[in-house]
Amino acid sequence: MKMGETRREFLKTSATGAAGLAVGSRLGAFASSRRAGANDRVRVAICGLHGRGQDHIQGYSALNNVEIAALCDIDESVLRERLAELSKAGSQPKTYVDVRKLLEDKSIDAISIATPNHWHSLMAIWGCQAGKDVYVEKPCSHNLWEGRQLVRAADKYGRMVQHGTQSRSLPPVMEAVSKIREGLLGDLYLSRGLCYKWRDTIGHTPVQPVPAGVDYDLWTGPAPQRPFTRNHFHYNWHWFWDYGNGDVGNQGVHQMDIARWGLGLGFPNRISAVGGHFMFDDDQQTPNTLNCAFEYDLPGGKRAMLEFEVRHWISNHEAMIGAGSEAAESAEHPQLGPNAGTHNTVGNIFYGSKGYLAISDGGYRSWLGKEQQAGPSAGESPEDHFANFVSCVISRKKEDLRAPIEEGHISAGLIHLANASYRLGRTLVFDPETEQVKGDEEANRLLRDGDRGYRPPFVVPHQV
Repeated sequence: MKMGETRREFLKTSATGAAGLAVGSRLGAFASSRRAGANDRVRVAICGLHGRGQDHIQGYSALNNVEIAALCDIDESVLRERLAELSKAGSQPKTYVDVRKLLEDKSIDAISIATPNHWHSLMAIWGCQAGKDVYVEKPCSHNLWEGRQLVRAADKYGRMVQHGTQSRSLPPVMEAVSKIREGLLGDLYLSRGLCYKWRDTIGHTPVQPVPAGVDYDLWTGPAPQRPFTRNHFHYNWHWFWDYGNGDVGNQGVHQMDIARWGLGLGFPNRISAVGGHFMFDDDQQTPNTLNCAFEYDLPGGKRAMLEFEVRHWISNHEAMIGAGSEAAESAEHPQLGPNAGTHNTVGNIFYGSKGYLAISDGGYRSWLGKEQQAGPSAGESPEDHFANFVSCVISRKKEDLRAPIEEGHISAGLIHLANASYRLGRTLVFDPETEQVKGDEEANRLLRDGDRGYRPPFVVPHQV
């Protein structure tokens, strides 16, 4: 079965809200018109330095045609630590606490965003309005609507915007998807994403004073202002609806993206998700166990399915995913149980009329025929996602981006649809063209603002 290509048309809807951010207009007034030449070094500013931001620093530092020109973080202790590390390597970037000040620097070519999820779209839109190219971590949005606004901004301002689903730059994964598209598995009818990661309880943390050197108002940004607790801050913000999207939007977005990429499809027609927060009595709001099903109506009356599952504790390893390289090399069939390898099982499985294929740890394996004979496979190899982004900043060839924001928006959108179905307790019937749930205004409100709205002045504009 030849799957349809992802829809790339922009929605033609009229603006229904305010005329946009005042800050957006201000930034647009002095947006840089600079274009990097073939021999130029791209000047990158990294925003958000505590977790994934460290990987951004390492990734860009390894590229000869990049200068880390600025660092931005609301935690001054983290900012000082990263600056000291770069200073030892002979670099002295500027430092900022407020990204709006950073965006006033016309010498910055691109920003690389590794903040909490609730800042991703707004900061990326501001970056586009300021004439910067943008690398934005996954998921690119905190809700479905603001992801579409980011797509519009990238198009309007002609910016290169790369989504942080770096598996799209892994050669073995690209090879696996290519073989699936070429018919290795025959009639492809099902793809699955697995996110089985051992996540311990986060416990309960009391309200306490904001730590010295932390600008908690800026950290909160577009989210409602809540009393400070440790669980609302570094990393554990993932498990609260105001800031994160649960593990389906944390680790799972990578596998969700691959599952959809392999099918070659965009938004689904029906979405259903069930689950809950099991075992632990703690502060976490998002589910730690979640089963998601996405149904696609295809031409000729055919259908396809995408399934996604989050598990948080003891689990088995499916299709050798997570079983470890030694077990994978020595076993003819998938091994089960915690002794088969690492605790985590994170990857993808594709099923067709001729066999199945599993992607994990940057490589893939396949099994063909009723006897499940070993088919094509490839081991792990390095990815160059940051390098791909930088090369497109220089070339201005949007078609060369491996994870363009249009694709990132759809993959992140599946996450938001699943979470909305889970929170509302019902199946959603979705129109891929309008990006609206049919006959369900409650669901559409949830997909528009996460049921929390935006806190001025940190408002995603209705008109970009």
